[in-house]
Amino acid sequence: MSKKIKKDLEVVILTGNDKGKIGKVIKVNRQLRKVLVSGIALKKKHKKPNKEDVGGIIIQESFIDLSNVALKKDK
Repeated sequence: MSKKIKKDLEVVILTGNDKGKIGKVIKVNRQLRKVLVSGIALKKKHKKPNKEDVGGIIIQESFIDLSNVALKKDK
């Protein structure tokens, strides 16, 4: 089943705080069995300011396990 999940496909989240939500796959890491889905598993990252950037709190997606997602069924 995990070989069917590829970049740019829509998936449904099966477990966790985002259970039931639908998102688009951004990146798949087959070696670690992880997947990055847009708008799912959002984390806050604190970034220090430097010469180029202002810094602050950045909200970004984090990887979730491949077993926690399934392909969206078309109706």
